[in-house]
Amino acid sequence: MKEDLKSVVIGVEELIDYQAGAVVSREIIRKETGTVTIFAFDKGEGLSEHTAPFDAMVQIVDGEAEITISGEKNLLKKGEMIIMPANEPHALHAVEKYKMILTMIRS
Repeated sequence: MKEDLKSVVIGVEELIDYQAGAVVSREIIRKETGTVTIFAFDKGEGLSEHTAPFDAMVQIVDGEAEITISGEKNLLKKGEMIIMPANEPHALHAVEKYKMILTMIRS
């Protein structure tokens, strides 16, 4: 799906599909000031601990995720969000398959 999404009404969960044993991503907006990306994680998949130079907001749109920030585990479900602070180590793990929107704001 490469079409322009501007001014188009679409269900968030329809923007990306799950793939068995994989993490899939789709960038929705890319600007100099930041990005918005949707991810789909199959159960048991994740992203290992890393840091980012900017604050990042994660919104869970389906399923359940464990997001660890600076060693503190947070369990998030559909409809919940968390802000991962810049330069703090964080990791993501799919407790069950889940989809999330990641919004990064450069500052």
